[in-house]
Order: sequence, then C-alpha cells, then structure tokens
Amino acid sequence: MESDEEARVPKYGFKVSLDYQFPENWTPRIPLKIKQLIQLLPLMLRYLWYYIIAWWHKRKPTMDYIKPVQALRIYGVPLGGIGSGTIGRGFKGEFCRYTLRPGNTEYHVVEANQFIVTIKNEKKETILQSLLSTYKRKTLKAWKNVIKGSQCKYTGLYPRAWTEYDLSEYGIILICRQISPVIPHNYTDSSLPCGIFVWEVKNFSNEERTITIALTIKNGTGDKHSDKAYACRAKGFSYLDKEGIVIHHQIDKMNCSYTLATKADTNRAISKCMYFDPNSDGSKVWKQLHDNGRFDNVVEKSAESYKEMGCAIASQVLLFPSQQQNIEFCLVWDMPNINFHLNEKKYFRYYTKIFGRENTSLKIMDYAFNNYRNWEKEIYKWQESVLNDDALPDWYKGVLFNQTYFISDGGTVWLDIDEEKSKTMPASDPRQKYGQFAILEGAEYRMYNTYDVHFYASFAFAMNWPQLQRVFQYEIRDTIFMEMNNMAWILYDGKRAERKIKNTVPHDIGDPWEEPFIRINAYNIHDVSEWRDLGVKFVLEVFRDYTLWKKKAHLDTRKYLEDMYGALKIIMQKFEKFDEDGDGLIENSGTPDQTFDSWIMTGASAYCGGLWLAALRAMIEICNELGKEQAKEKYQNILKKGTASFDKKLWNGSFYSFDAENPKIIMADQLCAHWYLKVSGIDDYSVFPKDKVRSAFDVIFKHNVKQFYNGKLGAVNGYIVDGGVDEGTIQSEESWTGVTYGLAAGMLAEEMLEEAWQTAGGMSETLEYQIGLAFETPEALFAVKVYRSVSYMRPLSIWAMQLAWENRKNYNVKVA
Repeated sequence: MESDEEARVPKYGFKVSLDYQFPENWTPRIPLKIKQLIQLLPLMLRYLWYYIIAWWHKRKPTMDYIKPVQALRIYGVPLGGIGSGTIGRGFKGEFCRYTLRPGNTEYHVVEANQFIVTIKNEKKETILQSLLSTYKRKTLKAWKNVIKGSQCKYTGLYPRAWTEYDLSEYGIILICRQISPVIPHNYTDSSLPCGIFVWEVKNFSNEERTITIALTIKNGTGDKHSDKAYACRAKGFSYLDKEGIVIHHQIDKMNCSYTLATKADTNRAISKCMYFDPNSDGSKVWKQLHDNGRFDNVVEKSAESYKEMGCAIASQVLLFPSQQQNIEFCLVWDMPNINFHLNEKKYFRYYTKIFGRENTSLKIMDYAFNNYRNWEKEIYKWQESVLNDDALPDWYKGVLFNQTYFISDGGTVWLDIDEEKSKTMPASDPRQKYGQFAILEGAEYRMYNTYDVHFYASFAFAMNWPQLQRVFQYEIRDTIFMEMNNMAWILYDGKRAERKIKNTVPHDIGDPWEEPFIRINAYNIHDVSEWRDLGVKFVLEVFRDYTLWKKKAHLDTRKYLEDMYGALKIIMQKFEKFDEDGDGLIENSGTPDQTFDSWIMTGASAYCGGLWLAALRAMIEICNELGKEQAKEKYQNILKKGTASFDKKLWNGSFYSFDAENPKIIMADQLCAHWYLKVSGIDDYSVFPKDKVRSAFDVIFKHNVKQFYNGKLGAVNGYIVDGGVDEGTIQSEESWTGVTYGLAAGMLAEEMLEEAWQTAGGMSETLEYQIGLAFETPEALFAVKVYRSVSYMRPLSIWAMQLAWENRKNYNVKVA
C-alpha cells in the first residue's frame, strides 16, 4: 500500500460497511395539518394550475411539490471537479446521480458502470471473480457479486473516498482510493471533469496471484430514453504511457465524450473491450475475464456506431507473495459546449479556457494522471489542521468536508465568458479571468444562485474559493440594475408583478429549464422585490467578504468595496422605504416576505429587523473605509434610532420576539444578524447587547434544540413558550439544516461550545447514520420523520462554524 500519509485511509469521515442498512427510512410527503391546509389552499390551487400549464408546454416546474424526490439513501462522495458536472458514487460502489445536463440532477444507477476483480492462483485457475459493488441489480444477470459487504469498509471524506475490500480468504487486500480535483484556491484543476481511481493491491498469500481490475462504462447518464436517442461510437487509443477508450456520444443534443483509461507499464497487461451490449446478460464480457483475466483481442471498428453501448478496460498484474502494486484508472467526461433548455445562448465550460475547446479529453486524462498526487497533497494540507485539532469533536471533522459535496454536486456550472460579454466589463472584473459561476438552490428547487440561501452557504466559497465568491457577487451586483418588464403570475396572491424590478436584489438568476443569466427571477411564489431580507443580505455578504479577505494580499478588498458601493447605496435607499413609522427599523408586510416563505412576519421582526440593523452597522464600516463621511453619519443616526426601537418592540426579557404580534414564539434564527456580524469581525455588541445575545441563545438551546426530537434534529424554527413546537405553518415546525449550522456558528462565536456541538452534532448524526442523507442533505427536517428538498445549498453554512472556530482568538471574549 502507499506509504504517504496523505494517501492513507483517514480516521475521520463517513464510515460504513458495504452492507450497512440505515435504521430509518423517512419520506418527503409532508402531512399538512388542517389549519396549514386552509392557509395554503389558495396557493395550492394556483400552483396546481401552474403545474398543469408547465406539463402542457413540456416544461418542468421550477419547484415540483407534487412529485418530491424520494431519497435513495445510497450516496457517497461524488466524482468530479466544480462546475463541469458530476457523476455520483454510492457507498456500495454504484455509479449514480448524474449532473452532466446543466442544472439537472438525474437519479439513475447505471448498472453497466462497474469495477470487476478477477483473481487467479499460481495454476492460473480463477479463484474469485466478482463485481466490486454490493448493491442489488436488475440487468447484466451474468455479472455476479460474491464479496461479503460486512468485510468491506467505505470511508468518505470529500473530495476523496476509500473502499477497503478484505479478500484475505483469497490472499488479497484491495483498497480503492477515489480522488476528485476539488482544491481550495486552485481554479485550474478544480474545474476539471474527471476523477482518478487508485487501486492498491497486495498479495498476502504464500503463492503468486494474478489480479485483474476492469472498469466498465456505458454511454449516457442512465436515462432509458435519451441514452438511445443518439448514435454513439468508441475509439481506442494509446497516449504516451496511457491506454484507453473514448466513447463519443451526446447528452440532450450536446456532444460529450467519456474517456476511460489506465496507466501502462511493463508489469501490467492492458486489454480493452470496444463494445458490449449493456442490455444483454453480459456473459460474453464476464466469461472473457473469467477465463483469461483479460478481454479478448478485438479488431477495432471506430466507425461502428450504436444506439447504446458499453466499453471496458482491464489492467492485469502478477504479484508474488507479500508484493503490492497500484492500478490506476481515470474517467473523464468532456462536454465542453453546453446550453440551457431554451437554447438562447451557447456556453463553453471554464476548463476549456485552459485545455481548449476541442478534443480535450486526452489532455485532461494525461494531466489528471500526472497531477493527482499533487491534488492529494493539496487536499491533505487543506484538511490537516481540522483533522488534527484535538479540540474539535470527531463527527465534525468529517461532516465539515463531506457537507462541501454540494460545491460540485449542486448542479454547478462554471463557464468561460464570451468575447461579447467580455467587452462590457472592465479589465479588473474577476469574471474576465475566472468566468461565470452558478449553483442551484437545490436539486428539487431548480434556481441558480438563490441569494437568500446563498447568504448562508457563501462561507464555503468565501473561505475556500474566494474568486468564485467574487464572480458570484459581481454577477448579483449587475442584476440589481437589470429590469424585466414582462409580468409574472405570483402564485401566493394571484396578482401580476414585473419579473425583475430595477434596483432590487434578485431572488435568483434563473432556471436552467429557461435561460439563466438572461431570464432572472424564476421564483414565482412571491413578489421578491418586496422581500425584506434580500437586499440587506447582499450588504452583509459584501461586508463579510471584505473583512475575511482584507488580510490577503492577492485580493484587492478596497477595489471590491468601491465596485460594490453604488449597488449597496441604492439597496439601502430602497430599504429605508420599508421603515413605515420612521423609527429606524424596517417593518415586514404581513406576508411571507423573506427566506421563510410560508411564515408570515408582521411589523417589526427579530429576523428582518435584525438583518437591517446589521446592514446599517456594516455600512458604517464600509463608509469609513471608503471615506464616505456623510453617508456614514446618516447610517449611524438611523442605527441609533433603530436599535432603540428594536429593543423596545422585540426584547421580552429573555429573547427577541418573532415579531411584535407574537412575543411567545422563539425563532431559532432570531440572532442570524448578530452571528453574521460576529464572524465578520464586529464583536463590540453595539447592535445586540452581549447579555441579551447570551440569554436568547440559552432560550433557543433549551427549547428549540433540546425539546425538539430529543436534541437529535437540530433547532426547530419556531417554538412557543409553554406551548411546544409552533405548528402555525409548515416552516415553523421544520428544522432547517443550514439554519442549524448557522445557529451553531453563533454559539461558537459566544464560546457556547457544548451547546454548539450538541445543536449541530445531533442533527448530523441523524443525517449520516440514521436516515442516510449525508450526501443529499435536505433543506428541512420534521420530527414526524419527514424531510423536504434533498440536496440543498443552505447547509454549506457549516463553514460559518469553521470561521467562528478559527476566529475565536480574535474575539473580545475570554477563550476557554
């Protein structure tokens, strides 16, 4: 086995055997209460009509509430870099959940995609042939799995995974190490559509063994219709010291090639299968490996085309007793030129900026083989300080990195900008160098760059890929000044409203089933121009970015503030109009006018009022940095009035009331604005007094955490004093995973370490080992064993916990 520390199976991560069964199987079907049904009935009827219209026009609804995704509970660490699509992997060895179609998640387990092991003894007799996966299949009946799942172990620590196969009864130990190029601050390699598999093979027996590892791959993404819709063909190649096959095919009319390759040397025998029928029983392929440990020599017919096809490559090694070798495979999916559903514009993926726009798959394959050890060193260095921190709980060390899976698996697209768009930007715009970037709100909520959610998730980008965060922010800044005069049907109240009003922060930059970047604000439940959180969240994100980056020499934070200031000023002017009584505090409208979009806030509220005050505090610092003294004085005066009003209207002696009309509702996220300021370096408690912050956190922990699902499901959004969970609306009785991580970050910032770890740890344990949603983390959890919206962006907020942890020594608080 490899001796390098960074290649070894880590102590921490998602660890299960290959026969592991999750104890609980939850459902996405939400049981509505009568009062909730009555409240939502008009919206539901309008949504049903919208759904029918979408179906009639052969469009997918942006959010499908009628057919929610039933979690398969099979997933492990996905394969691939950022923004070029991913191929999911199950912890039992599946190739599953494809995100190669821009913005679309396909839940297919492709049974023809496999690793196969063949072991022969010194007499050249086959003593074992088996699939190296343990999930139940329906096709390719001749292919058998005979390994014992209980003797095989999986460890997932994103962006890598290890599977250990104990085949000691045959004298062999196998370890498969899966590596994806997801590397903080590395913008070239992180964009690559590829993954590496290193098979460490050791002979523990007293005689020689001949071991073959084969990789089989078929065209397409597992869709039974589209996989047969276009012709495909395969071509073998020898490229330097690499051997492989390229499958040329199309995905949704977009050219794509799969390259499967292995490294060749004098100690290995490489063989290829240029075609097998993935709908057959697979006996021909299976028998060749069984009899010979290799595929029969083939006469290549590169012009031969098929509607559906599989290919395979095998590497065979001879090992003497106690000998070990590595067998390396690479899988590349090159889909350089893409479009979204309406096909109004073509885009090239970002990696083509570096590797070219045509015939790049072999270049990427060669580069991956030559550089994956460097990737591992960089990944290990990134993770080392967390994994070796004895003060951190064990569960957190794995979850922090595994939750980052959504960075690549969240339908992300990373695009090179075209010449036309480049001409509209100054040379200093980060998009000139780093392209455009978009990430889905969730696999089920198909909107790119949803800003109220990104507010929480953005810590993962700002800390690890700051240039992508900059690209994201410049894109949002530009959309603030955009307008779309076409009228949208608002489903909440049935009214018509302009799709995008000028001088407002958008909810999102579009649906991939329309034309994102062009048709923004796909969300149509509410008129988001009236939301009380989007604008101030933009202010706070900009300020957080500034404070986080200002010590980094390669990031010009002053220029960043200067470029954003015009938009910030306009947004603050817009929000001043939401202060209806002139007391310095904005009021909510009596509708769900913020990220909790079914939970009504009226008048002054802890959530939106707090965000407004925090934005004022941030603007004071920004104006001070930019020398805007007049504006600074203005914000100081508003803040002084607003904090007094906030305290008078909402402080009830132990926590901040949900809103002025509901003093008994304890909102889990009532201190969101405070912890955002705190992790951004504002620790003077000038907005939220320290004693009140501590009191409110204590109340939240006692009620929303400890009295909800025995503290094992995070923090319930709403809890009524002496009344239990607030069941007034769906979202008040939910626990939001991303909000829970944010709440825990706030607790860490206040040195409430035990409370923070319990709040986030109980939920993480449930997600990982009880209900099997570690790599499809939902937005929401209910105590009645229900989840909502799998594979969601907001839980990336766990990186706020890490920032709070790293910042502890800088806070004006006593560190234990």
